[in-house]
Amino acid sequence: LPMAFRDVNARRHIGLQQLSSLALAGRTLLGPTKSCKFIVDESTNQSTLICSAVRLIESLDLTSAAGQLLNETIQAQNKEFKTGMSTLLFLIGAWSNAILECLQQNVPVSAIVSVMSEGLNSCCERVQCLQISIHDVNKELCSSSVRPNAFKSKTCQIGHDSLLNPQIFLYFQKDISTQEEVIPRNSCSHQEDDCNFNKCLVSPLAGSGSIASLVKPAGDKSTSVISGSGVIASSCNRQKLTHSRYFSTLGKSHFSRQQGNFQGCLSGQSADPCECYGLGHLAMTLSHGNQTSMKLLRSIVAYQQERAECSGSSQFNIAEIVTCCLLGLPESYSCVSPGFVTLVSPEQATVIKYFQDKPLRILLMDGDLTEQYRHLGFNRPCNVRTVLEHPSLQEGRAGDLWLSSMLDILISFAVNLVLVKGNVCENLMERCIANSILVIGSVTRDVLCAFGEVTSAQPVTYLTQLNASCVGSGAQVELWKACDGRAMDLGELVPVRIKVQGIPLLTAVLTTTVASKMQLIEDQFWTLVYRLHHALNDKKVFLGGGAVELLCLSHIRMLVERPLQPADKNTVKELHNPWLAASATEYKSVVLQALASGWKQYLSVVMCNTAKAASELEACTLVDHHLKKAADCGSPSAYILKEFRRGDLLRGGSSPFADHREGLKVYDNVSAKTEAWRRALDLVLLVLQTDAEIITGPKRNQLLNSHVSSEFMFL
Repeated sequence: LPMAFRDVNARRHIGLQQLSSLALAGRTLLGPTKSCKFIVDESTNQSTLICSAVRLIESLDLTSAAGQLLNETIQAQNKEFKTGMSTLLFLIGAWSNAILECLQQNVPVSAIVSVMSEGLNSCCERVQCLQISIHDVNKELCSSSVRPNAFKSKTCQIGHDSLLNPQIFLYFQKDISTQEEVIPRNSCSHQEDDCNFNKCLVSPLAGSGSIASLVKPAGDKSTSVISGSGVIASSCNRQKLTHSRYFSTLGKSHFSRQQGNFQGCLSGQSADPCECYGLGHLAMTLSHGNQTSMKLLRSIVAYQQERAECSGSSQFNIAEIVTCCLLGLPESYSCVSPGFVTLVSPEQATVIKYFQDKPLRILLMDGDLTEQYRHLGFNRPCNVRTVLEHPSLQEGRAGDLWLSSMLDILISFAVNLVLVKGNVCENLMERCIANSILVIGSVTRDVLCAFGEVTSAQPVTYLTQLNASCVGSGAQVELWKACDGRAMDLGELVPVRIKVQGIPLLTAVLTTTVASKMQLIEDQFWTLVYRLHHALNDKKVFLGGGAVELLCLSHIRMLVERPLQPADKNTVKELHNPWLAASATEYKSVVLQALASGWKQYLSVVMCNTAKAASELEACTLVDHHLKKAADCGSPSAYILKEFRRGDLLRGGSSPFADHREGLKVYDNVSAKTEAWRRALDLVLLVLQTDAEIITGPKRNQLLNSHVSSEFMFL
């Protein structure tokens, strides 16, 4: 087999250099204040705005072996956590550079691998003292200071099942007098049996992005609810709030007309004072300054907590959240809408207008609605020869026969609405529209499950399996209305909302007028959703703002200054060689400092990106200052905890929440952060221990004629 190979384990390790170069592109994506990047497609000249390591890696040239390993590592982190990829990418680059420096000093590879692995394990154990339980986070948030003019009353609970507090309320109502658009606050129905908000649109970004409003279809005269800001209509205790200065808009005449129908619901204090903050405030501490996504998530949390109190379900269920991206509307139109919001063609929208407010019979399909679709594991019958695999449905009798038979099945069972997990045959779609049957494809499994639970519909794989018990009922479909009560027609696609009484599904409707920004907004929203999800799964969070990394640096400094202890003999046993053990001991200080340099660079870049330091030199000086004070204190963890609670930890400038309140704490996910560290070091050490690069196939001939051919040996 013709091949080419080259030695990569020289002093300037080629694989590590490639990792370092690729990671360099992601430095500006680190920290709460990110600098977005435009990615331009050379073939189409279309651009996309990205702000995550995942999108960056997808756009880079990763033809090298190291690049492909980097991509797999980033994708694995994204698949499991949906957060921590920027940290992972940066540390891969930082530790690659640090190891290259070690190689320049002739440090053996075995010593680098053993000492760095042990150092990281030791740091992961040490920082456990900076973990704080979710319950303690809520208690600390409750005990935090509240602005005296935030609310005239301290009754921040809504019965036993709501999320309302002065801080949240102030956060959403801030600068309300600057609103340019009058948002109608019509009423919304509240079903007392199942906490159903099906006729409401929860819009925390209405107007200037400050106030949450709920909009309902015209004609509904029931009670208003403000879910985004935490005011939830409760079936238990209701009190009218008509004289709060926060319920005001620029349109005075409109406000005076609506004031009689506008009701907020308040009642006495809860037995547990921590409930007044709940998950909504925890979401804020995990948002790292992303206010747009945070407001949407707090609306979702408020709705789900209300429903959880009534039904006993989970307080936060990520499977009940979907997104719908609407291009062409201002970002202030972003909202959370109960039910399933999706985009359909104008032809399908005509069917929806016909079905407006009518109960529909619904069918769920767990697969593609095409003639050639076969489910996973399908075995073709034996002794049968296939003459034509994919017949044309526009020509030929066989295709017409399948279309007619499928349409007859839908009509015979009086199906009005079909939700399909996969693709839908275009010709069948056209025939269904002609017969007033709405078919929507590319629906996620979670959405199918949600509709199946409340409509009693049972998913089928093929239409030929359909029987009367598989068809559900009670679904309704309507054109989606924006926060100003108008139905939106975006030209090629029309947003619609499918709802059923009691469905737990919530759709975060994400809007923007900039096409290249749409993916960015969706990525940021899901990142925050998964941060809250993992925090609740871990039942604990890390102190944020650089506290964990600072303790790692302090701990490594202690390890460097400490002589080899008997506890370190585990490393010796693993090496199985006295020379290797002696080598690890000799180079321990150099390798540990290389490990520490990754976290130090991390803190420096974050501080520069957030304008807390004018340069990396100034940032490093501030980090060293804190390390010295932590060492002088005698207990670095106690010092870091004290500075964190004071809000002075690594803060040379304003925090991302400076416009909200002073000293708001920031937290990080435990499992996502530590796993990002481990994945970064594992990848770097894997590439480090690779001693040769072997290339086969056509690229071997390309290398033969390239300027780097002298580095390869061709066989």
